[in-house]
Amino acid sequence: MRIQVRRTGGFAGIDRHAEVDTTGRADAQEWHALAEQAVAAGRSTPPVGVPDGFSYQITVDGRTVYAADPRLTDEQRKLISWVLKEGA
Repeated sequence: MRIQVRRTGGFAGIDRHAEVDTTGRADAQEWHALAEQAVAAGRSTPPVGVPDGFSYQITVDGRTVYAADPRLTDEQRKLISWVLKEGA
């Protein structure tokens, strides 16, 4: 499974992009379950965010959804954090 996160906005307006490929990972099942929950709660169009808040584009195996602060689900927040931390 390929998971991509693009974060835009924030006070400085700096875009950040990261990607994780779960193929061959020992923790792949945990990533898959989290990604499925995050995508299920996402929107098909970018939501209106808050001033200086982050907006996110989450793509899992070609399916893209959108989310924005402060209305992220716990699963979206965790997945975004993991991908931005581990992705390159």
